[in-house]
Amino acid sequence: QVHLVESGGGLVQAGGSLRLSCTASGRGSLAMGWFRQAPGKEREFVGAITRDGLSTDYQESVKGRFAISRDNAKNTIYLEMSRLIPEDTAVYYCAADVRYMSMLTGRNAYWGQGTQVTVSS
Repeated sequence: QVHLVESGGGLVQAGGSLRLSCTASGRGSLAMGWFRQAPGKEREFVGAITRDGLSTDYQESVKGRFAISRDNAKNTIYLEMSRLIPEDTAVYYCAADVRYMSMLTGRNAYWGQGTQVTVSS
């Protein structure tokens, strides 16, 4: 079983930055990524990173503002968020999957408990 723990959420003003972390335990060598869910909306894909960290994908609205990286020695991925806007307000969920393409959909993913990110205008 895979256990994911997120940290780093909080309240930030528009234009500011935050870094989220997610540490996995239970097994290694997983594709990992981030999803988010805003109030009244469905969960949506934010970005993902391959097991080796060489490739990433992002939702169009966060390209150029968000960056995902990973430290496999620590089984941890990071989501660096900059130039935040109020529309980025959501609960951010870390996800992991044995297959990268499956990771992009989240259908078969393991999930963390979520961390709240609130961007004030």
